[in-house]
Amino acid sequence: MQKVTEKQLIHILETELVKALGCTEPIAIAYASATAKKHLGAVPEKIIISCSGNIIKNAKAVVVPMTGGMRGIEAAAAVGAVGGNPDKGLEVLTTVTEQDLQMAKLMLQEKKCQVEILDTREKLHIVVTMKQEKDQVRVELLRTHLGIIRIEKNGQVLFEEKLAVEEEQADYSCLDMDSIFEFTEQVNIQKIRRLIEEQIECNTNIARDGLSNCYGAQIGKTLLEVYGDDVKIRAKAVAAAGSDARMNGCELPVVINSGSGNQGMTVSLPVIEYAKTLRSSEEELYRALVLSNLIAIYQKYRMGRLSAYCGAVSAAAGAGAGITYLMGGAREQIEHTIINTLANTSGIVCDGASASCAAKIASSVDAAIMASYLSMNGHVFLPGEGIVKENVQKTVDGVVTLAKDGMKETDEVILNIMVQGS
Repeated sequence: MQKVTEKQLIHILETELVKALGCTEPIAIAYASATAKKHLGAVPEKIIISCSGNIIKNAKAVVVPMTGGMRGIEAAAAVGAVGGNPDKGLEVLTTVTEQDLQMAKLMLQEKKCQVEILDTREKLHIVVTMKQEKDQVRVELLRTHLGIIRIEKNGQVLFEEKLAVEEEQADYSCLDMDSIFEFTEQVNIQKIRRLIEEQIECNTNIARDGLSNCYGAQIGKTLLEVYGDDVKIRAKAVAAAGSDARMNGCELPVVINSGSGNQGMTVSLPVIEYAKTLRSSEEELYRALVLSNLIAIYQKYRMGRLSAYCGAVSAAAGAGAGITYLMGGAREQIEHTIINTLANTSGIVCDGASASCAAKIASSVDAAIMASYLSMNGHVFLPGEGIVKENVQKTVDGVVTLAKDGMKETDEVILNIMVQGS
């Protein structure tokens, strides 16, 4: 394939497949807060966290890692302010100490953190304002979880960027089905080895922890206990177990996809499990994971990082494609797997990051596995049946429209139910 396209696709993977500790929305808040504290130069006497509705939806219920069980937006901001290191990016809270936690808890008790809904059209938008005596710092983050676009201190602009840094760095225009399939088959494994190895290692570790300990609703453990040890069950259980752990305070990092640890686990862990059972070679597994990751990214980058559409569905469609690849499926069968998955579960909504994410992941992976077996047996949903179009490209385009445009009002209703109780 063309060198420029190969370089672009590798750079997309490098941009998307990064380590993160904990749910990425509260971590983004902690990162903005830690950045504000760095420029304030002192522990703040007041923090105002203004967030878009989707950030509130995804951050209000999950455990903030490294906090011993503290939950929500205020906790993320307080811990980020007293103990976060912004130089560590999405691992901003790895430096938090017990003394920091006690100070953060005191801040929360004294109600020094205030949450506001931000009037914005952006799905991922955070503004953290910190005050200490006469000094005030304002940090604005937009579109990506590390995308700080403006820093002000006492009205003076210290930093300004027109777009979030990550979006400027990676060019997604080269992504289409042809380039993804060609790249999957032709890329030199050595060029993506480090990325895929880290994804396998990190995501496998957190899945094991989720299966070994009691996190959240214990979806992963329950699947294995009730349904047995078949690969079709294990593929769902490991991904769900990783989410069980991650949503409920596990302090192990995850390699994310499309800004989400849950999606990062969904695209990878089922594929890894099938590779073990099928005794796939290392190269086959790596190429399957490249395919899975890029199929998920291709869908999600056009939908937006956050929406009312559950990202586990697009991630599972990628995983299904990877599984079909490992089973020896041709391109047509891989495309049919994607179509079959999207035709089934594209109605799952995102009602924020919480313990139930693990159940949605299990359902989405189940749909992807069924989609894979259907396609390998020559079955696919036909054009005109629901949202299915003439080919995979047009079907994906339709689902992107559904997620981006069709679910706008759904998103608002979900937020009202969660925040206002009606």
